[in-house]
Formats: sequence, C-alpha cells, structure tokens
Amino acid sequence: MSTLSISSHPLIQHHLTRLRDVRTQPAEFRLLVRQLAQLLFAEAAHDLRLRPETVQTPLADCAAQRLGETIGLVPILRAGLGMAEAILELVPEAQVWHLGLYRDHKTLQPITYYNKLTGQATIDVCFVVDPMLATGGSATAALAILKEWGLTRLKYLGLIAAPEGVRALQAAHPDVAIHLAALDTHLNEHSYIVPGLGDAGDRQFGTQAI
Repeated sequence: MSTLSISSHPLIQHHLTRLRDVRTQPAEFRLLVRQLAQLLFAEAAHDLRLRPETVQTPLADCAAQRLGETIGLVPILRAGLGMAEAILELVPEAQVWHLGLYRDHKTLQPITYYNKLTGQATIDVCFVVDPMLATGGSATAALAILKEWGLTRLKYLGLIAAPEGVRALQAAHPDVAIHLAALDTHLNEHSYIVPGLGDAGDRQFGTQAI
C-alpha cells in the first residue's frame, strides 16, 4: 500500500482555510494555491538525493550540497498549472511535462485530450500535481501514462482529497506516495469533494460566478 501523508503544518492548514472560503476571489485563490503547493512540495521532497559540492564564500571554501536528481513536474491540466508554476520557483531546473485529462460527466471516466510526452524519459523522480483528488480517475490514468513512458519514482501532490479517490489511487498504484493538505469526508452525487472548495480550476481562473 502506498504511503499517505496528510500535512499538519500550521501554515498549510491556515492557508487551506482561506482557500476553502467561498468569499476568496480568484487572485487571492491563485496566490494561496501557489503558497500551499510550495509548502507541500517542501514536505514531499524530503528524501531527494543530494550531491556534495564545494563553493567559495566571500571568506573561505565551504563544503555544501546541491540536488543530485533530475526532477519532473507533471501538472494535470488545467487546475494543476498553478501548483507546477509555484514549485518551479523552488526548483527552476525541473522539467515540466503537461498532461490534459478531464472527467466525462456522464461516465465519470477520465478522457485524455493532451499528451506531449516524447522521447525517452530522463527524470529521476516525478511529482504529479493536481489540487483535487476526487474519484481518482484522472490521477490514476496520468500515473499509468507516466509509468508507460518509463518513470518508476512517482509522487502525487494534491491539496484536498476524498477517501474514494485515495482508495482508487492506492489500489491502482500502491508504489506511489500520496501527499495531501487535507483528506475530506466523501464525494457527493456529482463526484465533488465535500466539504472541498468547489471546482479548483474555475476558482483559480475566474470562469464561474463567485
């Protein structure tokens, strides 16, 4: 069974409360997504390998360390874009690959509409980012695509999940660690997370009336 980590960091919980609030407007919502993504990534990246290096400070040589792995970020379009851009500020050398999936509202199954994974994968560890893990269909499909591409070390980063989505992801990909800011109670009849925060893409990009 894959590792499930739900953050208890005070800043994450504080920002998450503001993110859920129906009164939070798109500009503030986007900022909160960025802040949460960076905090969550810092926790999820705790086991990245380092390589030793010596740098020259203004005073002397200093034994130091740099990241020794190639990091990949895969935002699930479109809601995952804000998270990936925020993480890229912390690790600007990371590779970013985009996958576009949407949930068919009748079948609730994921449909892939954008996939630009080309050539041979050259990533040591890959972080799949998407704010909401509802049914788990899109995340499960994205991880399957990435494994077929050749990736073996994969992590999922999400802000809010439903138990149904976590179970689906763990069943399909027991080797993938899951990092969340919150685990909510259930999905409603329309497969939205409750209490959740609504549609993360719409709230980020202002494409619905608030």
